[in-house]
Amino acid sequence: MANSHEKVERNVGLMAVLIAVVISFGGLAEIVPLMYQAEAVEPLPGVEPYPALELAGRDVYVREGCYNCHSQMVRTLRFESERYGHYSMAGESVYDRPFQWGSKRTGPDLARVGGRYSDEWHRVHLINPRDVVPESNMPGYPWLEERELDGRSVQRRIRALQRLGDPYTDEQVEAVPADVEGRTEMEAVIAYLQGLGRHAPRAQ
Repeated sequence: MANSHEKVERNVGLMAVLIAVVISFGGLAEIVPLMYQAEAVEPLPGVEPYPALELAGRDVYVREGCYNCHSQMVRTLRFESERYGHYSMAGESVYDRPFQWGSKRTGPDLARVGGRYSDEWHRVHLINPRDVVPESNMPGYPWLEERELDGRSVQRRIRALQRLGDPYTDEQVEAVPADVEGRTEMEAVIAYLQGLGRHAPRAQ
């Protein structure tokens, strides 16, 4: 037995492989059971796949790296639920690819931001955050107002999600270019933000 340990400890490559195997098994042991729990794979009442404009906004949100500073996961801690609302539930995020859960909070958690501010507040905030939050260290994103969405690109994205199992109808897929025609990335991001937390349970 001692010889086996020595061989592993002296062979860095073998040790790295064995560490990777152990971590993989540990990860699978945590993740696989969740895949078979209804609360983890079933959407909450009212939760549906993102409409085209919100999905486009979510993609811009991910592209611009907003998740690096803003989590979308209210934890089950009292001080968090009192500040943000009901703790996050897996059923809210079943159509998120990739999901935005995490604990990184350079800025506030956005899981419940929908409806808290007007569209105009969000527009001003995204152009120059300090116009509405003087102490903010968030960068501005003024170019979002200048870029129009590509309807065909959004349509391809939704068609791919449909193939993966998201319940979009063929009619919804066909209507995508018309739904987002002439809309800007700014409008899309605002639509996405305004939808966050829309179907969340009420805080206890």
